[in-house]
Amino acid sequence: MIRKVTMGFVFIYGTFISFNVSAQITNPGQTDGRTNAVNTAVPFLRITPDARSGAMGDVGVALSPDAYSIYNNLSKLPFAEKNAGFAVTYTPWLKELVNDVFLASLTGYTKLNDKEAISGSLRYFSLGTINFTDLTGNPNGDFHPREFALDAGYARKLSDHFSIGLTGHYIYSNLAGGQSTNDGIIKAGKSFAVDLSGFYTKEFEKSDGLVNRLNIGMAISNIGTKISYLGSAANKDFLPTNLGLGTAYTISLDESNQLTFALDINKLMVPTPDSSGAYKEKGTLQGMFSSFTDAPGGFKEEMQELMYSVGAEYWYNQQFAVRAGYFNENKYKGNRKYFTAGIGVKYDIFGLNFSYLVPSGTGIQRNPLSNTLRFTLTFDLGPRDEESRTGW
Repeated sequence: MIRKVTMGFVFIYGTFISFNVSAQITNPGQTDGRTNAVNTAVPFLRITPDARSGAMGDVGVALSPDAYSIYNNLSKLPFAEKNAGFAVTYTPWLKELVNDVFLASLTGYTKLNDKEAISGSLRYFSLGTINFTDLTGNPNGDFHPREFALDAGYARKLSDHFSIGLTGHYIYSNLAGGQSTNDGIIKAGKSFAVDLSGFYTKEFEKSDGLVNRLNIGMAISNIGTKISYLGSAANKDFLPTNLGLGTAYTISLDESNQLTFALDINKLMVPTPDSSGAYKEKGTLQGMFSSFTDAPGGFKEEMQELMYSVGAEYWYNQQFAVRAGYFNENKYKGNRKYFTAGIGVKYDIFGLNFSYLVPSGTGIQRNPLSNTLRFTLTFDLGPRDEESRTGW
């Protein structure tokens, strides 16, 4: 029962099953010809709050470090150009369907020295107002479902080119607190999780004295205890544990112009439903490792679970940026496909980023992600760290 209650809110997220996916699609990679999207609890943890990444197809694992590194790859922070910074974001979510769902975040970091950095953040996801009714359709009160995550992390350089990071999360999810089901009273779900990340960066000096840069990143995020809304071991859902691999290459065209290309590949490290649509009971670690081999359609279906993001960013004089990107998810695994674009402006310590999302693909009538906007305000604090400066 609780899984039905939990998945009843998936349409509000619009993150794991797109509205244009049809159960009638025939997938030769499946054993029974049906779509087979992987679902988890608290999918808001996989929503990109950063308007910069949001404008670049949601890449982020290997982008240059900033206050939002705690969400995609904390290990980048020791290489940050500034010694400290913080940022705030507001994102109206699924505005094509509802007008009271939003994601807000507050994040910041500081470098302890030239090798270490710490970061913290708060993400708050409001799902608007839900009108409950009883079995006969009579009103049973209103409720304001909401979720949040408190994050804290530490990153350290191990060499001039490589660093690692560890992030901890406390996750709270209250979707229908106090409502009764056949299995009991629905309670708020709580969980703890960690991220493990690594980052490699190297400069390449050109004959004209300018510097190009290669970044490579990896992050395994949301490794944690399964979450329950009934307090029963038989009704626990996986967190959206994710493996992200990314690379970015920055080209210095001249003293004032800079261009970055980035690619991310992501895969949920969560069990795939079997041919009956059910999940086998597995622990967190067992579910993570088996997620690479448990798809009913075999290796072909496992490859379909990969999500791809590509993005580009152009900076003029480190004051004005233009960004674009594309995100692709297999049509049998959620079918999210969208173009993104955005701009950024920076003056002194202040920065403002904006992104806009346009769904792509066929058969789209009223996609819940259409016209998604993100707004981010950033503040860079402290003097420039010349040792970490590399012409981002």
